[in-house]
Amino acid sequence: MHGLEGYDMALELGDKAPDFHLSSTRKEKISLSDYKGRKNVLLAFYPLNFTPG
Repeated sequence: MHGLEGYDMALELGDKAPDFHLSSTRKEKISLSDYKGRKNVLLAFYPLNFTPG
């Protein structure tokens, strides 16, 4: 699977996730690097949430 810019989106166990930026539900800018150094970070994506498919 490839992302919009052609980057390979599949990560293997132990791979580092690329840094990215999103807006929170409170309209705050958040980046993955904000959590660097923490013991665990869980990334959960629901690409079809809120869609009929």
